[in-house]
Order: sequence, then structure tokens, then C-alpha cells
Amino acid sequence: MKIIDAHIHFSNIGSFKETAEKLSRVHYSADGLEKEMKDNRIEACIGMGVTETEHEEFPARHASTPMLLDLEETPGRVAVCPGVNPWRLDGSGLDALEKELQKPESVGVKIYLGYYPFYACDAVYQPVYDLAAAYRVPVVLHTGDTYSERGLLKYSHPLTLDEAAVMRRDVQFMMAHLGDPWVLTGAEVVYKNPNMYADLSGWIVGAGVEVEEKRRGRHFDHIRHALTYCEHYEKLLFGSDWPLVPIGDYAACIGDLIPSRHMEDVFYDNALRLFPKLRAFIENGTSGR
Repeated sequence: MKIIDAHIHFSNIGSFKETAEKLSRVHYSADGLEKEMKDNRIEACIGMGVTETEHEEFPARHASTPMLLDLEETPGRVAVCPGVNPWRLDGSGLDALEKELQKPESVGVKIYLGYYPFYACDAVYQPVYDLAAAYRVPVVLHTGDTYSERGLLKYSHPLTLDEAAVMRRDVQFMMAHLGDPWVLTGAEVVYKNPNMYADLSGWIVGAGVEVEEKRRGRHFDHIRHALTYCEHYEKLLFGSDWPLVPIGDYAACIGDLIPSRHMEDVFYDNALRLFPKLRAFIENGTSGR
């Protein structure tokens, strides 16, 4: 079965490098990503753009919009959702984001709720939604736990996405991580709103024995409940959150949770439906960067 990984990272972020070295033990590089894609029949990946500045770890207040994939030269078949720093959404930031969205490899936009202190429905993001609607690309919204102790969880709770989805029916949204640990709430927001999708990424950090123990234990009990409640498998997308976990290990975990009749949708077809630019990008076979 071919797979599209709809949520990875490929940015020069200190915490990602440390996790790759000490926990997931993946080779966090272009060569490492290309090998994982080849070994696991990954047709394409979508990288979530994020950057640090020289003096600031993520979330960096002074990082420019758009935030991109800056680890090293991006492999072919790795698309990008340029990241947004709401502190830098002045005229030049929005102009730069629009120019990025005109590129074939830019297939969506990423907003880091919880890392920055604004709700999804805040006025600061409305110009971003305007651009997403104009260019027919989805907006990916971080939800749930943050990978930084400086995050503020009230801004990343999945219930707060309901208002944005209702306000902006002209925009397609993807809730990253299904709002874990509040996945039942996330499932309700997806169930209720026709323009809300979710990726199933970021539920494990680690590799090997650690992943297998969680796969065989009760780690996913709350997620099984949420997926069964939601039922809308046509709106759920596979994502790994690499480099936090090896892609193949994580795909096996998600495969345990999805009914067989929905596997191709979750692992491949739904990504093509939600990200309209992705099919042409895959056919061209290169990032163009």
C-alpha cells in the first residue's frame, strides 16, 4: 500500500535533533528521510515549516513568516506547509507567505496554536485564512500537547477550533494530532464540522521496544474510542510527526486502529483530497527547492 505522510518535520530545530539522537534514533537528515520513505513506500511527505532564530528556540517570537524547511536541502517528494508566526504577520510577512503559496511545493499553511498565544479564531489569523481560501489550500492547526514547556495549552485545546471552522466555512482545516490528549473532543469537532479534518500524528515519541510496548498495551485506548465515535474516516489522515518516531513503526501502530476498508483513504487518498496541489507535486517528483 502506498502511503502519504501528511505531517513530518524537516527543520533545524534543536529539540528535534535531540529527540532523533536520544529517543527515536532516526537519522534526521535528507538521506535518513529518503531511506525511510523508500523502505516504507512513502509516496510523499508534507513537512510543517518551522524555524528557530539564532537566540531563540521554537517558538521564536522573531522568526520570519513564512517559516520553512531549513534542515538541509529538502528531498524530492517532500512538500511544505509554510509556518506562520503571528507576531510577524505585517504586510511584508503576508506578502512573503502569498509568494510561497504560489510555489508548487507549498500545499498548505501551518499555524502553531499553543506555541503562540492566540486562538484559532483570533483576528490575527484572518488574513492567513483569506490567503488559504484564495489559493485553495488547507490550514493545518497544531492542537493538544505542545513539544515545548513554554506552550500554553488553553490555545491548543481542540474545542477552540470549532469557532474557527464555523466562522470560516470557506477554508478547509486539518487538526494536527486530533487534539491529543483531548481526542474525544477533537473527534467531535471533526464530526460536527464539514470543513474540519484531522491527522493522526504525534502520539508516540521513541522507537523499537518503546513503540511496541505502547502498541501492544493500552496507550491507544482513548484514541480507539475517539476514532470509533468520530466515524468519519474519510476525514482522517496518516501522519507520523517524524523525526519523533520512525515512520514505519508509527504506520504499524496507526494501521492497528483503522478498519481495513478505510486503510487506503487514511493512508493515501484523503491527503490527495484535502491537499489539492499534492497530486501534481507527486507527479512532478521533485520539491523544486
